[in-house]
Amino acid sequence: MAHKLHRYLLPLTAALALATVTALPQAASSSPELARFSLFPAAKFLPCMAAPGQTPTAIVSVVKGDPNDTMLVTTSGFKPGLKFDLFTVQRSNQQADGSPVAGFPGFGLAWYQSDLDANSSATVKTVLIDQIFGFDPDVALAPTNTFHVGFWFNSPADAAPCGFTGTTPFNGEHNAGPLAFISRPNAATNLGPLCLNPDSSSSPARCNP
Repeated sequence: MAHKLHRYLLPLTAALALATVTALPQAASSSPELARFSLFPAAKFLPCMAAPGQTPTAIVSVVKGDPNDTMLVTTSGFKPGLKFDLFTVQRSNQQADGSPVAGFPGFGLAWYQSDLDANSSATVKTVLIDQIFGFDPDVALAPTNTFHVGFWFNSPADAAPCGFTGTTPFNGEHNAGPLAFISRPNAATNLGPLCLNPDSSSSPARCNP
């Protein structure tokens, strides 16, 4: 009898464990433990990214953890075979409403996170939510947060039919194409979506680490 009971309990235990894992995203979505946001295209280059009859999309989910966080970037609707390079950056060139940033000074500090293939996903495990930053005392760069997420064409040739010429440094060989998709700031704080705990008492707003 004990052996039979054990045989029936094993599938039940596995099913309960699966149900618990499946329920986690719903539970986390009501707390600051999970960030979920869209990335937005550089409109000029959409014709060089979109599969026939489809609209490219990129969704980011970030779960806060210990000792690090997990970020999942998922893409769909792209031309097959395109390759991109995923970065966290200091600034976005889009405002919260999608309009371009006037006099955009550049993306600021950029942090290479992963390669990313079209119509697939990339997972990054590192310190992200509220704390991701870099600094360089050699050039007097103070600690600088990179709360925005974006990805660039790995090959300049893929964006050439849309009018792109030259290269950007946004891949491992420093000869990438243009920005493809990027996050937008929060309208109230102007901080990137990797900041979930803003301090609006200062101006400009800062993120509580």
